[in-house]
Amino acid sequence: MTFINRTRELTFLQKKYDSDKAEFIIIYGRRRIGKTELLNKFSLHRPTLYFLGRAESKTDTLRRFNLMLMEHFGDISLARTPLSSWDDCLEYLAERAFDRLVLVIDEFPLIAVKFPDLLSILQDKWDNLFNDTKIMPILCGSSVSMMEKYTLDYNSPLYGRHTGQWMVDRLDIVHLKEFFPSYSFEDILTVYSVIDTIPGYLRQFDSNTPVWENIEGKILSKGEFLYEEVEILLREELRDPSNYMSILSSIAGGLTAFNEISGKTRLDKSLLSKYLYTLVRLGIIEKSLPVTEGFKRKLKAYGAKYSIKDNFFDFWFRFVYTNLSELERGNSTAVAGMIRKEFPAYLGKKFERIMIDIFPHLGIFSEGRSFTGIGRWWHRDKEIDIVALNENTAEIVFCECKWQNRETGVGVLEDLLNKSKYVRWNDGARVEQFMVVSRSGFTRKAVDYARDHNVILLTPEEIWKIFA
Repeated sequence: MTFINRTRELTFLQKKYDSDKAEFIIIYGRRRIGKTELLNKFSLHRPTLYFLGRAESKTDTLRRFNLMLMEHFGDISLARTPLSSWDDCLEYLAERAFDRLVLVIDEFPLIAVKFPDLLSILQDKWDNLFNDTKIMPILCGSSVSMMEKYTLDYNSPLYGRHTGQWMVDRLDIVHLKEFFPSYSFEDILTVYSVIDTIPGYLRQFDSNTPVWENIEGKILSKGEFLYEEVEILLREELRDPSNYMSILSSIAGGLTAFNEISGKTRLDKSLLSKYLYTLVRLGIIEKSLPVTEGFKRKLKAYGAKYSIKDNFFDFWFRFVYTNLSELERGNSTAVAGMIRKEFPAYLGKKFERIMIDIFPHLGIFSEGRSFTGIGRWWHRDKEIDIVALNENTAEIVFCECKWQNRETGVGVLEDLLNKSKYVRWNDGARVEQFMVVSRSGFTRKAVDYARDHNVILLTPEEIWKIFA
């Protein structure tokens, strides 16, 4: 199976590996995001001990760790007199690790639950033994909340011990073409809007199968991996996911303001704030304000809007969760037909998010600079789909996205230039650029207006070149 991207993650790990000291790394991220594949790629051709946490007895866990040590160091004596504690195992490792050695403990929370004292033992061994070796421990786990609790939380014995951490996130949208080389531009956007860029989900789709057959067969069919994946993820991260399900269903249904969500869910406002914070921390939803708002204003967050950041969660709650009774009866084809009728409007809303993800590849700012902020902007009845800005150079880009079956007319361009005047940011001292993205191209008048007013026009053909 081809390994795609993860250049930044591999560079980070290589830098730590090449240092002249012991390194203690924390790698975490949601299920199916590609953490294990990343670590396997990194450890290839490097001396590595890989140990996977399992739901098993304490005895079996220590037995497997002994077996790993015995095989790596060729020490048959461990078969006769195995090490009986984590203290003994880690001391044995420190005594024999003369050169750089990577120790990967994958699904670490499964081990920490069984051995609560392991956290203190690791703290002790790191402070008093490993620091003087070339060992590079890497603790990895899929439960974001558990990994934070055990390794990054202030109350954890391991707090402050790690020398590096990386939360593995989604792939860049431009890499979808590598998964689905025969898909069209619209097919690629459909995949992105349905399952995002989670490697484990992308692997579920057959690149030689039409996209909607994949959606029906892999998401809408009971018994398939992706059919219950959202519920499994929520149960893994949250003690009682029922209220979270209600919140996510409300947001997927179009309720974006705190008071709207509160009214729909009937949850106490202080409790709702806690739930929303948790969902933001897990990367499932995002809380946004106009991108031009300052940091202090964002702390207050009056007028913030909530949206589901994770496309797979958004699709699942919008189309699967609301049709579970039909899907449970095996009516996946009928549900798929209904979704396809509603999907253009859904994809139209996603088109803004798609363009935000593509924006870093457009090279809009001068001298190859990137933006320091990007997102939506709104004020009263005025709204702009995307505003990207660079605080250092006072450059700002205003962008509208149109996913429609007709050519975009000159009125959209005129309206964008007019709305930009209401944006209060570096007034009188900013460098402005304007962009309109249209699925179906532009009218002749719009093209002429764009030429006269220096508006950048983008069509799917231009965007597709980025993927290619």
